[in-house]
Amino acid sequence: MSEEAFLDHVADRLGALPGVLAVTLGGSRAQGTHSPESDWDTAVYYRGPSFDPDELRKVGWEGEVSGIGEWGGGVFNGGAWLTVDGRSVDVHYRDLDVVEHELAEAEAGRFRWEPLMFHLAGIPSYLVVAELGVNQVLRGELPRPGYPAALRAEAPGVWLGRARMRLAYARANNAPRGHRTEVAGAVAVAAMEAAHAVLAARGEWVTNEKRLLERAGLRGVDHVLAGARAGTGGEPLVGVIDEVERLIEAAAQAASGS
Repeated sequence: MSEEAFLDHVADRLGALPGVLAVTLGGSRAQGTHSPESDWDTAVYYRGPSFDPDELRKVGWEGEVSGIGEWGGGVFNGGAWLTVDGRSVDVHYRDLDVVEHELAEAEAGRFRWEPLMFHLAGIPSYLVVAELGVNQVLRGELPRPGYPAALRAEAPGVWLGRARMRLAYARANNAPRGHRTEVAGAVAVAAMEAAHAVLAARGEWVTNEKRLLERAGLRGVDHVLAGARAGTGGEPLVGVIDEVERLIEAAAQAASGS
């Protein structure tokens, strides 16, 4: 099938599942940054207990279908990794009751942090709101929110505070012991957290970490880590933390004026 016919086929089949009220296309294909090898990221929207993953299993597509809540039980509450017509298709479950609650929270400037596999900095609960803002609606109707002013005012400070505390802990506890792995890990996570702060200050939605450092202007952290001097002492590691902190503060300051 052509890509257009393939997407119609997938959207029709997902949209016909019992309880599904809307279907979206997300990820790089929704934003026009994909390559021919990119996965097809989709989501099915339902309300409360109306959707049963067994109905998706019955379609017969090859792959794994999780139960609701099996991906941690937070806003990212389950999905499937499938192969359809030789193409990789991800399906995410989105409960509209949860989505609408998080939209109201975001409009009030409130959110919470959740861990999620493959995301160094975890995710904000407003990720499901970000998806409404950037994903393509293929079937049904969904709200299309802009970036809430209250969230733009509150989220940068939360994210930047996490990054600063993480680096401070590494400076006081990991660097003096020469723990290079722990310092590198703290730097990586703090960079992602700071990037969230930068994008929030700009009022730009984030749905994953794949291009987060580039978008935030923090790819220079790579060079700091690559240039870290070898040795078992803590002084070189403190220098790494200091340099990364300078990059983060500069990016945050630039974003605050945007």
